[in-house]
Amino acid sequence: MQFPDTAVQTRFDTPLGPMLAAATDVGLCGLWFDAQKHLPDIAHWPTQPEHPVLRQTQDAMQAYFGGDVSDFQVPLDLRGGTAFQQAVWQALLRIPTGATTTYGALSHSLGRPSAVRAVAGAVGRNPVSVIVPCHRVLGSDGSLTGYAGGLPRKTALLQREATRQAVLL
Repeated sequence: MQFPDTAVQTRFDTPLGPMLAAATDVGLCGLWFDAQKHLPDIAHWPTQPEHPVLRQTQDAMQAYFGGDVSDFQVPLDLRGGTAFQQAVWQALLRIPTGATTTYGALSHSLGRPSAVRAVAGAVGRNPVSVIVPCHRVLGSDGSLTGYAGGLPRKTALLQREATRQAVLL
């Protein structure tokens, strides 16, 4: 991942633990739980909690954890990934709240049915947790598989969305 030198950051608390958000002037370029796998070195990014995108992200996450499972309206900056990673992350954005898919199905949807492992690798390196819903991807047998934020968080996110979705129907 290549993050712009102009990225800024903030931290905030959620019911699943502290999160770090990073943004550029284009949009949100990162959202990670503390100690999440693939967390970049952010030491040189200035802290700017009042940056408009970071403020919008924090508000959106507060609404999400408060029960609003509507689509996120936070602008994204996913330029840091390869073209393939960006295609996978865009496909993740099409998975509706309350729904799940498998790595194989995701691979097929991208026209790359034999690239399941590459798709899984791109899903695992998704830099924008929750908003780009990599937690909605399951193993071929429906099992919970790796999540950079930890399987307990993946479970909690899926349960939260399934419960809220069922209530909204």
